[in-house]
Amino acid sequence: MLACALFRRNAGLCKPAADMAWPSLYITRPGPSGFLALETWVSTGTNPSSEGLDVRWRRLLFRCWHRGIREMDLVLGRFADAQITSLSEIELDEIERWLEVPDQQIFAWVNGMEPVPPEYDTPLFLRLRNFNTKGAV
Repeated sequence: MLACALFRRNAGLCKPAADMAWPSLYITRPGPSGFLALETWVSTGTNPSSEGLDVRWRRLLFRCWHRGIREMDLVLGRFADAQITSLSEIELDEIERWLEVPDQQIFAWVNGMEPVPPEYDTPLFLRLRNFNTKGAV
């Protein structure tokens, strides 16, 4: 359907797309982040409202969603979105320690590809692993 609507190929085989509003193929200006192209079509991650959140929580949410590799954004970002307001100060300190670990290392721990070192093998890290493997905490 996308090829029919955008390129008008096989127009006789396609359903009429008069009610579909497709963006132009030629983008002449960058999006809000400075990148061109499909930024308006594809939304990644979440955009939770940070209004009313503590400055520390907002900073941690941002750092969890902007790790460096997309896989870690999803692992830590989704967990932080779901848990940030219920975490104690000690648990927030622990998440800040996680942010100092290289992406590939913590990703291997979460997925069980490598054993978790004792200093990181905590109940909160177990909750992170369960959240990403079972979808619940």
